[in-house]
Amino acid sequence: MVIYKKQIKKIFYIFLVTHLILWTLIPSLTNSNLPLDTIEALAWGSNLDWGFNKHPPMSALFVEIVYNIFGSNDWAYYLLSQIFIIFSFFIVFQFSKEILSNENLAFVAVLLLEGIYFYNFTTPEFNVNVCQIPFWVLTVYYSWKIFNQKIPKFKDCIIVGIFAAGGFLSKYLFIYLLISIDLFFIYLIFFKKDRKFHFNYVFTLEVFFVLLIPHIIWLFNNDFITITYGLTRSSADVSTILDHLFYPLIFIFKQVGILIPFFVMFYFLTKKIKLNYSLKDKNLLFLLSINILPIVLILLTSMLMGSKIRTMWMTPFYLFFGTLLVYIFQKYIKKNYKSFVISFLILFLLSPITYAYVSIMKTDKRTDYPGKQIAEKVQNKWNNEFKDPINVVLGNEWSAGNLSYHLNTRPVWEGEVDKNKLDGYKVYICIDNICVGNR
Repeated sequence: MVIYKKQIKKIFYIFLVTHLILWTLIPSLTNSNLPLDTIEALAWGSNLDWGFNKHPPMSALFVEIVYNIFGSNDWAYYLLSQIFIIFSFFIVFQFSKEILSNENLAFVAVLLLEGIYFYNFTTPEFNVNVCQIPFWVLTVYYSWKIFNQKIPKFKDCIIVGIFAAGGFLSKYLFIYLLISIDLFFIYLIFFKKDRKFHFNYVFTLEVFFVLLIPHIIWLFNNDFITITYGLTRSSADVSTILDHLFYPLIFIFKQVGILIPFFVMFYFLTKKIKLNYSLKDKNLLFLLSINILPIVLILLTSMLMGSKIRTMWMTPFYLFFGTLLVYIFQKYIKKNYKSFVISFLILFLLSPITYAYVSIMKTDKRTDYPGKQIAEKVQNKWNNEFKDPINVVLGNEWSAGNLSYHLNTRPVWEGEVDKNKLDGYKVYICIDNICVGNR
């Protein structure tokens, strides 16, 4: 099976639309309730701020925009997630076309991503990891543009600063990509002396930090709660000496396991595997900087801090992995893609089938939570006692967040149950550690 140049764009867009429809439709039909992280983001979005107890504000902002357009229709949030994914695939394709100078290989680099479950099986849950993805690819793409300019364009430097800030305001782990790109440019300017430092580079940093100022102020006003949460989640605050070895090893084994389907697909793509590279190749250095260096840095963090790296945190780290491998082994890639396409189709169809099976057969998941029914019961009990609308809700993000999402009045989530807050409400009722009221 040979894909001709004239067919590439048509087939590529068919692939994007198919992915979008499939991964919007499957969870919409098989899930009874939105996933945990999406509900949490909706809870935060009902009371938008420059940060929340677990994460920066960007994921909450996007779901709140969708809520204001589509309301409590679950399919809209699955659609949002897939828009983020296919847009990112599109940018990866554009980047790959430029660095590979070959549309066929660029398309292959994108198809390989379907072998990584971060970009299919886990995508129905819109969360901070998915929220990072478009900012990740855009930061890389425009950094690449700057890299190819002897005099960096002011516009591109500003764009990188904007997207870098957007990624950091999605999740702090975005900093690993930014450090990696900065190290690459520092190497070129100060050690390789390949190019001169230009003042336009400074504008990237200025835009980045200016956009972060509101969030930084929020951090100071809230005792750096998001950073404390991150350290707690990674177990860095209670690590032992053995953890400095144990957690990095677990991290490595998990990454290898995640990438097995990806490497199987790549095996069917090549005639043979023979390393053919030169570290003098600046394109290759850029690809290594955006693919390998962030992973090395996060591994070093685990080793130095004895911290646990949770699997889902790695979601955006492999977006250009296909591009890297295709670039290194492009001389050994088959002209006939038949076996590769078969392996791709198997994984492309197996993933949603597996998701649907798990969703239907397992009945104790978060997505089986009877959020609508509970909201109806709460609303009925409220209506029997009060005429005022419910406009506030207290409780944990999951239970209270579901009420905020499913109740027609879209009450604002105001955190955990707090007697001082309750005393300030006009009327309220509490059921099972969740309180709704009117203030």
